Amino acid sequence: MAEKSSIEWTDATWNPVRGCTKISPGCKHCYAEVFAERFRGVPNHPYGQGFDLRLVPEKLGEPLRWKTPKRIFVNSMSDLFHPEVPDEFIVKVAEIMIQAPWHTFQVLTKRSARLANLLNSRLSFAAMAPHIWWGVSVENRKHGLPRIAQLQAAKAKVRFLSVEPLLEDLGKLNLKGIHWVIVGGESGHGARPMNEEWVTGVKTQCAKSKVPFFFKQWGGRQKSKTGRMLEGRTYDEMPVYSPLYSIQIPSSKLENRAI
Repeated sequence: MAEKSSIEWTDATWNPVRGCTKISPGCKHCYAEVFAERFRGVPNHPYGQGFDLRLVPEKLGEPLRWKTPKRIFVNSMSDLFHPEVPDEFIVKVAEIMIQAPWHTFQVLTKRSARLANLLNSRLSFAAMAPHIWWGVSVENRKHGLPRIAQLQAAKAKVRFLSVEPLLEDLGKLNLKGIHWVIVGGESGHGARPMNEEWVTGVKTQCAKSKVPFFFKQWGGRQKSKTGRMLEGRTYDEMPVYSPLYSIQIPSSKLENRAI
């Protein structure tokens, strides 16, 4: 999508899949859907089909052309593990990430069961690469906490949580095997409020478990006005990783690879 991003915790976005469907309360005011639907029907526009899900194979090789190391948010405008994305295409995306170890890839999903299944099977060749971070969204207890457990059950070198939009107090969290936590409030029209106690509850648990904590924003209708200061400071902690890590994947896996 873009070689530069305004998202606070990443540098660039890469969208070999476009579009998605809602599955939980965190999707109610999806920023990606709002953006994409503005262009429905516009001829030759990348989002001329609105937020309908579709694969974009011509975008697969994009990170290989970005020679400067970047943190790359994978599918900011979709969900790589959506049920309509074939396993074979997900594998191709992972192969590209393996071939670009100078970048750090941040993969985020609400489809945690499929993520865990594939990391423990067809994506095992990419699961332990420290430059690929695998994350799940956590907006509330009912939908978010089971995602954490499924992520913890997956074989992965780096696991993270995107607690955004945070819609309620999450209570006691199990952060075993979690390497990074992002917290943020909802933004835009109709944004639901976030209480400071919910945020500090997560922050305190991260500190006790020695998990890096990143506070993204308070959100609201005009997030630039509410800012991202928490208790008088900003929190920009990140996991420690090795950008020089690389592994070889069998040539059989690279046959017919689209770039």
